[in-house]
Amino acid sequence: MTTTERRAITVGPGDRIFQAGGDGPGWRVRRGVVRLDSITPAGHAAFASLAISGDILGCEAMLSGSYAFSATALTQCELSPWPEGPGAVAGESLLKSLATAQRRAADIVALRGGQAIDRVIGLLRLLADQAGRVVLPARGDIADITNLRFETISRVIKGLERSGVLAAISIDGVRATRGYAVSFPGAAAP
Repeated sequence: MTTTERRAITVGPGDRIFQAGGDGPGWRVRRGVVRLDSITPAGHAAFASLAISGDILGCEAMLSGSYAFSATALTQCELSPWPEGPGAVAGESLLKSLATAQRRAADIVALRGGQAIDRVIGLLRLLADQAGRVVLPARGDIADITNLRFETISRVIKGLERSGVLAAISIDGVRATRGYAVSFPGAAAP
């Protein structure tokens, strides 16, 4: 895609945004959650990180000529070209995005150890919007992100529903089994 053809895109859950080793533009996540995977020497995808609203994806391709990670939408996502607009100054937005990504990396590391319920609640806090709503990724993706088994994720989510932490709600454009209102124990929503 040439610079003049670059426009915002919408991708659905499970859609590949770009492949590690490929070339292409940078993107800003406007809405949704993107899973980033590194590729193992055996050619398998391994969870590396998450990108959420405001984050920049694929900027490394501008420097090295190829994407370092594969990016897949976990939820319905809206992406816009980055840097934004002709002549946009990328430096400030990139620095802000990098600082946010560093903080999120620490949060993601914390999601991979400790009690199962604490890991899932930590992920919910990370993904919830300001209104206390969350669109859950597929259970298998949650298992990869938290380093838990699929069965454990299903059990924890059912427990959170029974305890009132998660309440199913209708969110436009989201499958009925994935939209929730979140009431975090002992604290307000983010």
